[in-house]
Amino acid sequence: MIIKSSPPLSKNSSVLFATFSVWNNNQRLPTNGSVEPLRDFLVPRVRKLVIIDQLYPGSEDVIPKIEEYTGSMKFIPRKSSWVVYLLKPILAMSHSNGTQIRFKIRDFLSVIDWSFRDKIHFDYLIGLESVNALAGIFLRKIGRVKKVVYYVSDYSPKRYPQKWFNAVYLWLDRFCAMHADYIWDVSKAMQPARIKAGLNPQKSAPVIHVPNGLYKNQIKANPVSKIDRHSMVYMGTLGPENGPDVAIQALALVRERFPDANLHIIGGTDKDFVWLKKIIQKLHLEKSVYHHGFVQKSSDMSKIISLCSVGLAPYRAIPGSPRYYADAGKIRVYAAAGIPIVSSQVPPLGLEVSKKGAALIVNDDSKSFAEAIINIFTDTKLYLKLRKNAIIFAKDSTWENSFLNAFRHM
Repeated sequence: MIIKSSPPLSKNSSVLFATFSVWNNNQRLPTNGSVEPLRDFLVPRVRKLVIIDQLYPGSEDVIPKIEEYTGSMKFIPRKSSWVVYLLKPILAMSHSNGTQIRFKIRDFLSVIDWSFRDKIHFDYLIGLESVNALAGIFLRKIGRVKKVVYYVSDYSPKRYPQKWFNAVYLWLDRFCAMHADYIWDVSKAMQPARIKAGLNPQKSAPVIHVPNGLYKNQIKANPVSKIDRHSMVYMGTLGPENGPDVAIQALALVRERFPDANLHIIGGTDKDFVWLKKIIQKLHLEKSVYHHGFVQKSSDMSKIISLCSVGLAPYRAIPGSPRYYADAGKIRVYAAAGIPIVSSQVPPLGLEVSKKGAALIVNDDSKSFAEAIINIFTDTKLYLKLRKNAIIFAKDSTWENSFLNAFRHM
């Protein structure tokens, strides 16, 4: 249902959005997909938006990038103070992909630092993940921020193998859930898991479901006549937990039945792709797998996807994986392009979409995926049914509707 209510924002509102991204070649990579959509939603609606983008470990630098918007998409670049820059040599010592305590300290300080340097008091601080929300809670305590939103894109009660570190992670999540003004969860599976892990629901801030969305120009299905009926697509990061290798191995099995079958992989750098390239070579699939890398424009990415026949979401069933509780953006993008989806049992959205008749749910192995893909390739009636339901599901799944709904409930 399209939401028509106006959010509690005005041209006098000011918002501080503390988030994180991977940066490479002076570009924000689309691994954290909510930054630009929330920016695009807020800029025309508020007097001032400041984005503190804390570069994820492994990025091209270690100092946060700060963007100030005042009614236009053209931003003023700002810098952190010397206090944050003092951390640079320490951060550089542990500048590798993954959760780093030093970077978490940087994140907290970068938010506090900017707030004291800015001349205004913000109406909202939207903090993606707990450390940023924690900084917002502190700033609200001293009167620098009016309302704090704890925005959660990733959660798992068994996130880290080290018990003490996982305990700290869960404590931070509980603290922010109890002391923020609102919780924005991208998945409905998060709050029940949070309560099971020890959160008292009576003390929790109100939870608002804010699923990942799509741009309107992404929601477009090609006519069946323009689709490669034996083409598959995998979109997303290339870590083993997301199962890109399962997609490749499934292709090899599918090609035994359909020799012209092919696979498009969208996401990851050439370096990320190295381990998959070895599998491709071993299976002699060099001419059947197309790696597009990161596709910066969502419209360009959707054009590639909409030419394919099946979208793959082969998340691995790893105990404690955040994928059990998170949203799955790739599934929404596949549905927006009007293509049937084959998903593992891991992501909650896969199960939701399957109930709406737009996806097949299988085990997280190549044989199961191959069987489902072959079924879609051979059964035209099934293919058309899945396609129709995917289009219906995606119709109103826009970022604008998601954020409108969030502010409407605040």
